[in-house]
Amino acid sequence: MPDKVELLVDGGKATPGPPIGPALGPLGVNIMAIVKEINEKTKNFVGMKVPVKILLEKDKTFTVTVGTPPTTALIKAELKIELGSKNPRLEKVGDLKIAQAVKIAKMKGDDVLGKTLRDKVSEVVGSCLSMGVTVEGKDPRDMQREMGQGKWDSQIK
Repeated sequence: MPDKVELLVDGGKATPGPPIGPALGPLGVNIMAIVKEINEKTKNFVGMKVPVKILLEKDKTFTVTVGTPPTTALIKAELKIELGSKNPRLEKVGDLKIAQAVKIAKMKGDDVLGKTLRDKVSEVVGSCLSMGVTVEGKDPRDMQREMGQGKWDSQIK
């Protein structure tokens, strides 16, 4: 049975130091090759913590699987904000455009529950509610309602 190592790394900036080196060093694998693959697969998530799984076979071959950062982290990165609102009902910290919500939904891929792209975008929009982020200048709940009525279908591709 292969060894499995799960880590949280800085997107696109993994190094052979902690946490990767100490986790893989005792296993006798090519750490630099693994770091290179992790950085290649996480380059779109620079500035974010990314979950990574490394499966190590007995013959020292490996498979790197990359998860995606939490939806809220992707929203913050897209809006270039540090934190969500401390009081989301009263304080708004940003406005997400529908194209940005589509981009995030596509990045999340199968990590979100929705079956269709519209469902996945609706999940992203829903995450905005607790962050104090509007979507196209609207309350996320209103936006989800409009999406359910098909008003944004032409922009969700």
